[in-house]
Amino acid sequence: MSKRKNMGLRVLLFLIITGALIGTFISSCGKTSSSSATALNIKYQVVNLSPDLGPVSLYINYSIYNNLDFRYPSPSGYFFLNSIATPFQIRPSPNQLSTTTIVNTANIFSLNDILKPNLKYTLFITGVNATNTLDTLFLTDTGSTPTTGRGKVRFVNASPLSTGFDVLANGTLAFSNQQYNKVSNYIELPAGNYTFQVFAAGTTTGVIGSEQNVTIQDGRLYTLYSYGVAGHTDSLAFGMGTLTNK
Repeated sequence: MSKRKNMGLRVLLFLIITGALIGTFISSCGKTSSSSATALNIKYQVVNLSPDLGPVSLYINYSIYNNLDFRYPSPSGYFFLNSIATPFQIRPSPNQLSTTTIVNTANIFSLNDILKPNLKYTLFITGVNATNTLDTLFLTDTGSTPTTGRGKVRFVNASPLSTGFDVLANGTLAFSNQQYNKVSNYIELPAGNYTFQVFAAGTTTGVIGSEQNVTIQDGRLYTLYSYGVAGHTDSLAFGMGTLTNK
């Protein structure tokens, strides 16, 4: 009888120790997963510049990621990604599915961009849904440090139906013949306040639009962008915006 009791105690002790080890292992796995997600340190933003697409959402691994819709023409601002599990997709926002703008739940874009830890990214959604010209422009928001006393600016022409644009900064040519759905290189500008004006390439009359009172700070990086169609006063009206990348 004593041997049986000893054997029972040994079995019970074995089960307790095994259970504790399994619990520790599971807890450790959970912590590793969380730590890996935090370690990504990826900042991402979406700028919906399609005037007739309607609100959209980001889906990661088939699950909606963002709480707020991405609406024309407001940038989302940077948000952290805690997962880069594929697929990445842009789909109609759930609130938009009952409208006539988009009538199905299929993804609009499948995104195959490679994302790396500790970087910032911007996804521009461009084009016109009605003419089947929707497109994206994906940017990595990094650049070398500007010269002391200067900032850096680049320009994105996201205005559908446009040809090349010239952009003047306080009356001086800053970007020349910038084509649709393309991004320029960063240029350096002395820190200060600027008015950026857009003209048809090769001209300095008949300003198409402007972005005024833009403050360029020492050591900072910015993206200037255009959207809408020149000459329109309706929902396609031309506009401009500025993003602070660093």
